[in-house]
Amino acid sequence: MIYIKNPLLRRALKIAIPFIAIPLIVFMGAVVFDERRYVFISLAVALLSLILFACAFEKKAIGSRRMVIVAIMTALSVVGRFIPFFKPISAITIITAIYLGSESGFLVGAMSTLISNVYFGQGPWTPFQMLSWGLIGLFAGFLASPLKHRKYLLLIYGVVSGVVYSATMDIWTVISYNGSFNPKLYTAALLTAVPHMIMYCVSNFIFLYFLAEPFGEKLERIKIKYGI
Repeated sequence: MIYIKNPLLRRALKIAIPFIAIPLIVFMGAVVFDERRYVFISLAVALLSLILFACAFEKKAIGSRRMVIVAIMTALSVVGRFIPFFKPISAITIITAIYLGSESGFLVGAMSTLISNVYFGQGPWTPFQMLSWGLIGLFAGFLASPLKHRKYLLLIYGVVSGVVYSATMDIWTVISYNGSFNPKLYTAALLTAVPHMIMYCVSNFIFLYFLAEPFGEKLERIKIKYGI
C-alpha cells in the first residue's frame, strides 16, 4: 500500500493527478504515441490512480482497510460488466465515491475498466475509458453530500454521467479516425452515438435507483465497524 506522509504533497497530488497528469497522459497517448503503446498508457493511468487513492489517507492502516473494500467494489463492477446491454460500472463507481471518497471512486472506475477489458478487449480506447469512469467517480465524491441525501439528484447525476461518458469516448473516436480533434467530425460522432448514450443513461438510472440505498447502508455499516 502506497502511503504519502507529507500533507502538502498529498493536497498537490490530489489536484495534479486527476486534472493534469492523467488527462495529459491519455491525450498524449492518443495523439503523440503509437497506438500500440496503449498498454503502457493504461498502466500509467492505473499507477497514478493508486497514488491518488493513497493521497486520501493520513494513516496507513485506514488506507489499507479502505483498499480492501474498494477491491470488492471493483470486483463487483467487473462482474457486472458481463450483464448484457446494461452495465453497472458507472453506478458502482458513483456509489463507491459517495460513501468512500472521490479518490476511491476514481480508482474503482479506472481499475474496473482495465481489469474487465482483459475480457472485453484492450486497446487505445482503454485509457479514455479509465479517465472517463474515473472522473465520474471523482466528481461524485465531490458532490457526495447532496447525492447521498437527495435521490433525485443522484439519478440526475447518473443520467448526466451517461452523457459525459459517451461524449468523452467520442473524443477518442474522432482522434483515432482523424489523427487530431475535428469539431465537425465530433458533432457527427455525437449524433451517431445517441442510441448508445441513451443506453448508458438508462442503465445508470436503473442501477442507481435499485442499488444506491442497499449498497450505501452496507458501506456505512462497514465504515463504522472498521473505523474508516
